[in-house]
Amino acid sequence: MISLRLAASICMLGSLAGTAALAQQAQPIAVARASVAPLTAAERAAAVAAVITAVEARYVFPDRIAAIRGRLSDSLSSGRYDVTDPQVFAERMTTDLRESSQDRHMYLTHNPGEYAAAVSSKGDVFDNPEVKALWAAAEKRANGGLSEMRILPGNVRYLRITQFHWVTDRTGQAYDGAMRFLRDGDAVIIDLRGNGGGNHAAVRYLLSHFMKPDTLDITFLQAGKEPIQSRTLDHLPAGRLTDKPLYVLTDGTVGSAAEAFAYDVQQFRVGTVVGATTGGAANNNEFAPIAPGFVLSISSGRPVHPVSGGNWERVGVIPDVAVDPAIAFDTAAALALKALLDRGEGAPDDRAAWEWARAGAEARLKPVRVPLKQLRPLAGTYGGRTILFRNDRLIWRLANGQDFPLTPMTADGLFAVEGTNDRMRARLDGKVLEVHRLDAAAPSRFPRD
Repeated sequence: MISLRLAASICMLGSLAGTAALAQQAQPIAVARASVAPLTAAERAAAVAAVITAVEARYVFPDRIAAIRGRLSDSLSSGRYDVTDPQVFAERMTTDLRESSQDRHMYLTHNPGEYAAAVSSKGDVFDNPEVKALWAAAEKRANGGLSEMRILPGNVRYLRITQFHWVTDRTGQAYDGAMRFLRDGDAVIIDLRGNGGGNHAAVRYLLSHFMKPDTLDITFLQAGKEPIQSRTLDHLPAGRLTDKPLYVLTDGTVGSAAEAFAYDVQQFRVGTVVGATTGGAANNNEFAPIAPGFVLSISSGRPVHPVSGGNWERVGVIPDVAVDPAIAFDTAAALALKALLDRGEGAPDDRAAWEWARAGAEARLKPVRVPLKQLRPLAGTYGGRTILFRNDRLIWRLANGQDFPLTPMTADGLFAVEGTNDRMRARLDGKVLEVHRLDAAAPSRFPRD
């Protein structure tokens, strides 16, 4: 079982109105701990009893409660929980909770600070100022989870989202800037690899840019409560991006709210999911304090998608294009550029840039190995330009001594010039050096000296 982990300590997924019922968060990472008192047998027994009570009262699937209760009780009586380290106790209970429920939103963490905030809350724990301050600090450090933006060759725009943070009246501004950046691209790649989840409000905000307004996105169900609908937003400061090819990168660590976005993209057919099947954690979780110093995540609801009538729990989001996540980036870039070219549109300069970039992406996907006996004779001086053979590869050395390694793109002598941001390539046949530049209509030719 893959453990999904987030950057913040509890940082639960808020709902459209800040309700805990819409949480879809995976297990947070461990944080540095001060020295804590060892657990006593009485405390362990009380914690197990409190967890069972919470499960019986709140768990979304009543038919699994008996299995969970039995597993925890057996572990307590067999001595599996006979440890004094609270962290070890929490890890063992997490394993039992997840295996008995087959639900990855079931887990226990040891966090005395959050426990104290939870038990001191007069109302909803998620309205506690101390907890909100923790989330706001994590959101600020992570720029809302929007960690990287790049312009790729061919004007494909790339955005990496490491977590779906949301702080009202602030995170939206970070998304607005990112969406304006993506809007000016010809195609869009959103990288979710390694994203364990976050806040549904952030997912809805992002999704709204690729959908028509007021479209039913998902319905959250919880026993004894009215269903809560999530719909795409009407007003978006950055506008919509519905006319651009969209690709979403996934791997097995993508979970929870991150899966929700990938699932939406796939179900609504607004883009293509590329990579590996995601973790399969769809339920909505809430948190309960468990003495002494623990916080229990428990699934209390489930999402229902309007297209599939179900969700991605246990099965994950199966990608449209299944590839090793390590090559998902170049695969998506090649697909995006092909989609742009297949449209038959675009100015000549744009199409030339797409062709250039596509060749680069496909060369990276299928690396060419040129025998050393063919590479070595290509070294020499061409019109005063020096090509060296060093450490089993060709190097272009400039007059100022700067070196640019050459990487084979094709078996017939075309090379990428590393360090030029894929804006220059070289073709060598031992007699002539052809220098190809992205912004030049024709290559420059330099005979061998």
